[in-house]
Parts: sequence; structure tokens; C-alpha cells
Amino acid sequence: MGKKEIYSDQYLNKILNNNKTIASVGVSLNTIRPSYFVSRYLSRRGYAIIPVNPAYAGQIVWGNLAYSQLSEITQDIDMVQIFRKSEAVPKIVEDAIKYLPNLKTIWMQIGVIHTDAAKTAREHGLEVIQNLCPKMEHQRLSGELGKYGINTGLITSRLQPLPY
Repeated sequence: MGKKEIYSDQYLNKILNNNKTIASVGVSLNTIRPSYFVSRYLSRRGYAIIPVNPAYAGQIVWGNLAYSQLSEITQDIDMVQIFRKSEAVPKIVEDAIKYLPNLKTIWMQIGVIHTDAAKTAREHGLEVIQNLCPKMEHQRLSGELGKYGINTGLITSRLQPLPY
């Protein structure tokens, strides 16, 4: 799967501040899917989200036309956000490269890692983030997580001993 990459807060802030038009590949309109609430959150924070999913092609979602595949988008995009399995990443990166020189970033969601595709993207001058969520990073870096009690120490992902 490859070693875990570490990204500085400064680097993540730069990406989040410089990429305002995002093609969201594999987004779902099912409200319980992570791709839905990540894309919806970003759209409510001023990012233009261009949905890419054959199930929604032709629909207007979050104010933008949805496309069947990445290669159909006719406008400039800053970032490609990938909500697909890691095996699908090389083809997505290949399609994304066609959006240079305006394209700046490939962002692979949590659990999505493809070292060879990341290397290809970097060789074309793109920034690459793997195995992270832009919504979570935006909330963390903006201080928004604190507003909802997430970074208070009251909620944890660490396994706690059973009370009995």
C-alpha cells in the first residue's frame, strides 16, 4: 500500500486556499455516503464542486453540472478529488493531466493510495495528497472542529476498556 505520507499544516493550507474548483470523482448523492457530506461541506465553504458520477450526469448538483466522467468537463478545474478505489486512480490521473496547466492538485480520499499514479501526477507538476479528507483537514485547520466538540478530548477514536 505504500508508506504513510505526512503533510505539513502549511502545505495543506496552501492546497485548500489555492484550489477552489474541485472535480469530485465518484461523489454520491446518497446523504449517508462520505463523498456526499465531504462535497456538500466544501460547496458550502465556497468551493465549486463539479460532481463526476455517471448516475448523476446532466443534473445540477451544488450549483454545478454533474458529469459522467472526468474527461467530459469543459471548464478549468484546480483539483481532482478522488472517491474511488485505489485501482481506479491511474486512469483518473491520466484523464486529469489533460486539465494542465490549470490543474494544480490530485487529492485522494482516506483509504485511497496509489504510489505510481501519485508519482506520475508529481512528474507532471501536480501537488498530490493521499489518504486524507479535505473536509476534515479544512475543519481542523480552520478551527471548526473545536466548535463541534471534536478536538475537546471528549470524543476519541482510541479503543476504550470496557466498563465491566
